[in-house]
Amino acid sequence: MTRGEEARQLGRIAVGAGVAGAVGAIGAALGAGFVVLLKRQAAHARAVIGKPFGEIAPLADKVYKKKYGDRVELLLLGDSIAAGLGAEDADGTLGARLATGIAKKTRRAVRLTTAAKVGSESWMLPEQLMSLLPSYRPDVAVVIVGGNDVTHRIPVSDSVRHLTETIEALRVRGAAVVVGTCPDLSALRALPQPLRSLGARASRQLAAAQAEAAHGAGAYVVSLAHVVGPFFITNPDEMFSLDRFHPSAVGYKRTAKAMLPSVLAALGVRDQVPFGHQAPTRP
Repeated sequence: MTRGEEARQLGRIAVGAGVAGAVGAIGAALGAGFVVLLKRQAAHARAVIGKPFGEIAPLADKVYKKKYGDRVELLLLGDSIAAGLGAEDADGTLGARLATGIAKKTRRAVRLTTAAKVGSESWMLPEQLMSLLPSYRPDVAVVIVGGNDVTHRIPVSDSVRHLTETIEALRVRGAAVVVGTCPDLSALRALPQPLRSLGARASRQLAAAQAEAAHGAGAYVVSLAHVVGPFFITNPDEMFSLDRFHPSAVGYKRTAKAMLPSVLAALGVRDQVPFGHQAPTRP
């Protein structure tokens, strides 16, 4: 799915959510005007976002810090953020940043495997997992998904069901799981108001549901809206890539640093996790 299509879908969400509210509150005439406004805003967002990076993220899969030995198997599942779209090269992706961080903290080599795909929704997570060899056993899996569920208006209940099933399947493989919840779309300055606010509300609702489901399913949970969202809001020029939609290499570096405490806790390297993180309720 292209960035323009994502923006178009977000416009559709806003139309669906906004018309009902406008009609109920201020009448059908103003509701129709609101629809026109949102359609114009979505068209503007498509033009602004574009797709300067295409549809394929840099391939970062390899063994990091081979000299350390005693390898950690790191798996990334999810959407374009998990895949690293927006980074200028492989070293700038989220996976590469996490692998490097794990290696430095544990003094162990880390083999990164990225099954995440640009444009993925939660229902695609089982497909990503099935693309791996049945014998593959990750030590820790990081899952980030949800933005495309919001833009495609996927029911929250469906999104969290697929996420929960994926967590359970990963645990069967012996993996500890860390879920980064849906980012807060209010940081997307390319989307004008009120389109941005409607998308933000939907993203927060999904993130809350993801956190509850993942926590109960035995995963560590990292609220991306809390641990990195403020940096994207206050420093958009630095944190976003050229498309103003995906993180830059700096944005991925900050995101990896923020997620690392839960990843290390999942690996048994540390006991406590900071604000914005939740340890699982069951081992």
